[in-house]
Amino acid sequence: MSDPRALAVNVAANTNEPGFRGPVYPDGSFTYVPIPESASTLAREGFPVDEPLPTYGDLNLPFAVPEGLRETPVHADPEFPGVHGRERATYGDPYGVKAGRIADLVPGDWLLFYATLTLRPHGWKGPGDDRPEAADADERDGDADADERDGAWLRERGVAVDADLAPDWGAYLFAGMRVDRVLSATDDDEGDDGVVDRAAAVAAAPTNAHLKRDPFDARVVAVGDPDASGLFDRVVPLSAPDAGSEANPTITDLSSDSGKGPWWRRPMAFDAPATSRVLARIDGI
Repeated sequence: MSDPRALAVNVAANTNEPGFRGPVYPDGSFTYVPIPESASTLAREGFPVDEPLPTYGDLNLPFAVPEGLRETPVHADPEFPGVHGRERATYGDPYGVKAGRIADLVPGDWLLFYATLTLRPHGWKGPGDDRPEAADADERDGDADADERDGAWLRERGVAVDADLAPDWGAYLFAGMRVDRVLSATDDDEGDDGVVDRAAAVAAAPTNAHLKRDPFDARVVAVGDPDASGLFDRVVPLSAPDAGSEANPTITDLSSDSGKGPWWRRPMAFDAPATSRVLARIDGI
C-alpha cells in the first residue's frame, strides 16, 4: 500500500456565511462553526435517517449567536463523531473544483479541513445580541463589541498568544478524515444528473447533510474512518504569524498551491512526503 496523500479544503463559518468567523483562542484551541444551510431541503420524513435539521441554536457552541440566526438551519458538513451531535465521519461536495480532487483520494488518504478563524479571548461571548435578561448559561449574552475582541485587543491587555497564530484572522487546519471510501459522479453507480447515485450515498453516509437537500446535489461523498477522523486539539496554522493573508511554508513549501492571491479559499493537495510532514505536525499537537 502506498504512503497516504492529503487534500485540504476550506469549510466552516466565514464573514459571508453566516457573517462571522469561528474563534481561535490564544492557545490555539478553537470552535468549529458550520455554515448555514443555503439550499432547499426535504421534509424530515424524506431524510434517510429520522433526525431534525439542526439549527445554530441546537449546536453545542460555547458562545451566543445573533438572535436572527438561532433558528437558522446549519449545513453540518463535514460531520464527525461526537461533534455537534453527529455520529459519523462524512463530507459531501457539489462543486467540481473540489469534488474532482476529492474523487482522486483512495482509502488511507487524508481529507483535511481548514477554516478562516478570528483570534478571540477565552470566554468570548460571541457575535450574539446583548441580552441582560438571559437567565442561565443556555441563554448566554452576546458581546456587543465582538469585533473588537481580536488579536490587537488581546495584546493590548497583555494576554499571551501563541507565536504561530496570525494577529487577527488566519487560515488553519482544524480537522481531518482518514478516507475509508469515496463515492463520486464518475463511479460505475453514477447518477444521470452528474451527482453521486443517491441510493449509494444513503447506504454509505446516511446522515450527510447533502442527503437532506432537495434535490440531492453532491458530486462526491467521502466517508471517513470514525476512529481516525475528527477535530484536532489545536489548529495547525496555514497563515504566516504576521498576516492572515500571507501563506506560511506549509502552503508554499509543502502544498500544490502557490500561496498567491486568495489561497485560503482554494483546495490544496499534498503529496506523500508532504503529507507525512503535515501529519507529524498534527500528531505533535
